[in-house]
Amino acid sequence: MFRRTARCSCVVLGSFLILAMMATVGCQTDGEPTRPSAVPQTAAFESLGYDGPRLDYVPGELIVKFAAGVSDADRGAALNAVQGTVGARIRTRAMENIGDAEGLTVVRTPMAVPSAVSAMLSRAGVEYAEPNFYYYHDAVSNDTYYTNGSLWGMYGDATTPANQYGSQAGEAWAAGHTGSTTVLVGEIDEGIMFTHTDLVGQIWTNPYDPVDGIDNDGNGYIDDIHGWDFDGNNNTIYDGPTDDHGTHVAGTIGAKGGNALGVVGVCWNIQIISGKFLGKKGGTSANAILALDYFTDLKSRHGLNIVATNNSWGGGAFSLALQDAIERSNQGNIVFVAAASNEGINTDVTPSYPSCYPNANVISVAALTSTGTLATYSNYGLTTVDLGAPGSAIYSTIPSKTGTSSYASFSGTSMATPHVTGGVALYAATHPGASVATIKAALLSSAVPTTSLAGKCVSGARLNVSGF
Repeated sequence: MFRRTARCSCVVLGSFLILAMMATVGCQTDGEPTRPSAVPQTAAFESLGYDGPRLDYVPGELIVKFAAGVSDADRGAALNAVQGTVGARIRTRAMENIGDAEGLTVVRTPMAVPSAVSAMLSRAGVEYAEPNFYYYHDAVSNDTYYTNGSLWGMYGDATTPANQYGSQAGEAWAAGHTGSTTVLVGEIDEGIMFTHTDLVGQIWTNPYDPVDGIDNDGNGYIDDIHGWDFDGNNNTIYDGPTDDHGTHVAGTIGAKGGNALGVVGVCWNIQIISGKFLGKKGGTSANAILALDYFTDLKSRHGLNIVATNNSWGGGAFSLALQDAIERSNQGNIVFVAAASNEGINTDVTPSYPSCYPNANVISVAALTSTGTLATYSNYGLTTVDLGAPGSAIYSTIPSKTGTSSYASFSGTSMATPHVTGGVALYAATHPGASVATIKAALLSSAVPTTSLAGKCVSGARLNVSGF
């Protein structure tokens, strides 16, 4: 019913609350996405919850896509052009599954990144070269569950308490729709406190690779029992209280319901897999690609019913490598739910990534307040944002500073996104095998027209998970 008729492929740097630098480099219409050259930004930003400055990209690193069958001479000449060495080869199982034996190469260079990109692009055998962009999240804490009126994002018109601008999750539960443990979602974010009292049993345990120091299922990750930490390159998906954003997002997607404890997620019965790629300095393009391909491969390898990934992060410029990874997940029938980001801008004009990638599986989410207004910080766009969802003063799970189970209220499109991911999981539980296109159409067609979203997003409406 609803469809994006155009997406611009433009350079953007932004975080979820206050970063914005854009430069247009191309546009795409219906059909095959155009592939603009990556144009790196150069500003560095003050730290907001991370060690060190918020950088646009990793200094001294490029992500390079060499053409299939490139000769050793051309590969060597390209590396010599930037005085480069191979830092890493990214050849994931998801790439292999589509016949991409070359993969990606992380090149280390002493040159300035913009100059190195230009030099690489001029060499034979180079399909594309781009910075290894950084991505970030940000959320604002304030204060104080379902019965006491704190969890407005889960309410509906007929719930007690009630709020018409909530996701209507309470009405879905009343109708018996609480999800299914056969439905899985991947969370690409920080780590998750899987021992949190409201998340115990909600986080996936890998039956194919028990903790024994062996890669039993051959996916390249040893003992990925609850997922993988791509930032630290280990199986420890929770590293302490700094993983509060990832834990908060997980709680909104699927904190356990009906246990008379704390909060509840949109989808009570679910399994969440962690793809941790945000660390103390943010996350990189390379690690985001690895996380996406990890989920795509898990679904292909084991037949897991992974229906969506939640992506409450942003920053960096247009990345061909990341767009390709999103497309691999699209071909794997996995919805890519993305935060519209928090610069308060029209992303039809100045796009933000990853929410503005043109892939058909992307659902971009704006943030609403409890009174139904578009949050002042939320991005919007008639063709680049799909719908709105509760995003301001959202109460959910976090680790306390001492590492115990706790709760807090955060705001941002980071918080709106997991409401939609939870909605995808609810729909998939009652519509097994549904395609990405069917799920996306169901979410948009059931959304409730909302005055503050008219002309501001594709649907002009807000999430309604009771309307499937």
